[in-house]
Amino acid sequence: MRVNFFVLLFLSASAVCLGQSGSKTLATINGQPVTQAEVDKAAAADLENAEARKAQAEADYNRAKYSAVEKALDELVTDKLLDAEAQKRGVSKTEIVAEEVERKAVQPTDAEIVSFYEANKSRINGELDNLKPQIRDYLLDQKKDELFKALIARLRKEYKVESFLEPHRVQIQTAGFPTVGPADALVTIVEFSDFECPFCGNLYPTMKLVENNYAGKIRLVYRQFPLTNIHPNAQKAAEASLCAYDQNRFWEYHDAMFQDQKNLTIDGLKDKAAKLNLNQEAFSTCLDSGKHVDTVRKDVSEGVRLGISGTPSTFINGRFLDGARPYADIVKIVEEELASAKK
Repeated sequence: MRVNFFVLLFLSASAVCLGQSGSKTLATINGQPVTQAEVDKAAAADLENAEARKAQAEADYNRAKYSAVEKALDELVTDKLLDAEAQKRGVSKTEIVAEEVERKAVQPTDAEIVSFYEANKSRINGELDNLKPQIRDYLLDQKKDELFKALIARLRKEYKVESFLEPHRVQIQTAGFPTVGPADALVTIVEFSDFECPFCGNLYPTMKLVENNYAGKIRLVYRQFPLTNIHPNAQKAAEASLCAYDQNRFWEYHDAMFQDQKNLTIDGLKDKAAKLNLNQEAFSTCLDSGKHVDTVRKDVSEGVRLGISGTPSTFINGRFLDGARPYADIVKIVEEELASAKK
């Protein structure tokens, strides 16, 4: 059952009210009352889930609202930059885009088309010969998009664009959770993850690269978010990582699981602990007893409150990134945060 901090506050407040009105009768059976207190107790699980969904919806709304403002600002700035450049050159905005994008975009070569097809054929239905026109158009559009972005980036620099829109951030607890990196790091990355999730597995080497390239500048914090409805071993894997944490070996065990996601059964988890020379008896007792079930549950509840519905979900100084993002996406925000902290 997923419960978060705000749900508990809600239920505590409800309990206060019930202390005053718990005797209120909502129904009678042969003259015997069914009280408000009885009904609230019976509905507790559904009330908790409703509050969790409310918190998740609110987080989604706040992100969507910020994204709409950010998108509108970006579009307005882009349009005004093109206006300014058009006035400077004495031409239309359309002509600028034609000159800087359309005419500079080189048609994809056959080698590029074949390379794209080979890299993506597992997700593409059809033979190469039949798909060449569509792939060519797609690659050409990509090149145009890159040229347009480069044009706007250059104009933003030339016209000295400054944005005063603060990034959307959320507050996340980091104390007491598995952490690597200096406590006073300028950038804290909190990852909600699932050890059985293939997308989390895809993000794992990327995060390792970020950790190595920004050593001393960032702090990584791991939070549990096992998707138990689709990953049958995820819950126990999460608990196992915390059993390793009890022995100050979380990150080694974390790495071992992401490097071997196919063997996360109970036996597989214990085998990994043995290979890492953990205290086997203490680890097995911890895992078998369900010692960290509640800890994992609280992490999931916190994730739901933050609007998380899937993994991996990453927060860089409170700024949300969903999915297994490429290195460039993560580093872009890390660099922005480092630059902002130095101002």
